[in-house]
Amino acid sequence: MEDWVYYSLSISLCLTLSLVFSSLCKAKAAGSSFLPPGPTSLTAFGPLLLLAWTSVNIESVVRVARSWYGPVFTLYLLPSFPVVFVADRAVAHRVLVQRGSAFADRPPANFATRIFSSDQHNITSAAYGPLWRALRQNLTGRALHPSSIPRYAAARRRAASGLADGIAQQMRSNQGVVVIEGLLHEAVFHVLACMCFGQGLDDAAIAAVTSLQRQFLKEVVGFQVFGSNPKVSKLLFWRRYQRMLSMRRRQEEVFIPLIRACRARRNTYGESFEMDCYVDSLIGLRIPEEDGGGSSRHLTDGQIVALCTELLSGDDSTVNVLQWAMANLATRPEIQAKLRAEIHNFADGQVQRKSIFVVEEHLPQMPYLRAVVLESLRRHPPSRFILPHAAAGENGAALDGFTVPKEVAVNFTLGDMAMDRKVWPDPTRFRPERFLAGGEGEDLDLTGSKEIKMIPFGAGRRMCPGIDISLLHVNLLVATMVRAFQWSEVPGEPVDFTDTLELTMVMKHPLRAKVVPCHATS
Repeated sequence: MEDWVYYSLSISLCLTLSLVFSSLCKAKAAGSSFLPPGPTSLTAFGPLLLLAWTSVNIESVVRVARSWYGPVFTLYLLPSFPVVFVADRAVAHRVLVQRGSAFADRPPANFATRIFSSDQHNITSAAYGPLWRALRQNLTGRALHPSSIPRYAAARRRAASGLADGIAQQMRSNQGVVVIEGLLHEAVFHVLACMCFGQGLDDAAIAAVTSLQRQFLKEVVGFQVFGSNPKVSKLLFWRRYQRMLSMRRRQEEVFIPLIRACRARRNTYGESFEMDCYVDSLIGLRIPEEDGGGSSRHLTDGQIVALCTELLSGDDSTVNVLQWAMANLATRPEIQAKLRAEIHNFADGQVQRKSIFVVEEHLPQMPYLRAVVLESLRRHPPSRFILPHAAAGENGAALDGFTVPKEVAVNFTLGDMAMDRKVWPDPTRFRPERFLAGGEGEDLDLTGSKEIKMIPFGAGRRMCPGIDISLLHVNLLVATMVRAFQWSEVPGEPVDFTDTLELTMVMKHPLRAKVVPCHATS
């Protein structure tokens, strides 16, 4: 109720300010006449769009604008805050792949982002330049390098084992009905916490990190309201502002002792020290000084906290993909049966066939498993928009005949592109065969008598350095759950596929499914 009171007051104030400065707005629009077309005459309603963006969602507005103005258009979330939207896959490919360097920058971070990124000292908010390159090269070249992936195999096995045990325990205590959302968060966070802070974390530390990060992910979208005139919005949303500052303090209270423990371990081993986690790499990293004089320095503890938060935030999208995948498998037994047949086909020997666990080395040989995961990503992308880009040049950059000034945000309608009927026949249908070469309309043979080749990712890996490790986690845990249990809808309770916005698009009603151990059905 408090939020709705604040929203009413802020909307009224923002609309008044917009009307007062309407003439200024028209002058600005004239000065940016090379921007893509958009409803500049409706700039007085920009605050409504901004609140929709930060508290509900803006997809319906974007779809209407696309139908009016074409695949590239501009919306003014505030009179001085134009956002360019790209709603066409071909244009998105030209911008992100063919001309990636021209739009490699990020728009200026808003107030909330600066708080949680330690003034833009993480990869997703840093401006394109020496700092961004140093942070990204450290992540891809050390923490997420393929040679580092085996280091966390034991953590992944523990996570898969804990997930299976948790499902079995819920099944026994709740007449076969399981709610997996919390179990998935525990499993994924166990792995990410070990990757971030090292293998020696105890259960209490992992629980503290998990609880804090879950709270952060649920509230962070609401904090974006401070992007609208922080001096005013801090007064209108003062309770939320205090929660935001408290959240940041709590992150430092939980993470800094873990960071200092990593630093102490590093000092103890001296020259014989070997990197064990992401924090180890950050402690040794030197970043360029802001003065541009060529000198460098170590990251502060607060900046390492921001980078740890960024890495751990990958939990949300991973869990969402897992939950959406299992929801679709529970409602489509024929797909689940094909997937289980493929998984069993790669069980080596009698001992492995009796085990519920899947050997990681077998995952690349399971094309249908990967197709199920990719179809889950297409049908239920964790985010309807990717992180906004901006022109890297001082004079802006050309975009399909228009000019996008530097610092103007460029966003991409990922969710709508995934439902484009020109690319995906019958897009609302969950059909993993789309991602198998020749799979459209083909009855698959999963007995091993026919080789099936996967359609490659394309440019995705170049744009998302964590995609390999994320897909490994998703594939492993989906395979574990399907190998160990048979999933179906709870009688009288159809799975609800309604989504809602947190940091990502999540299931509004977490999946409740009926599970039976596979050995009991064989």
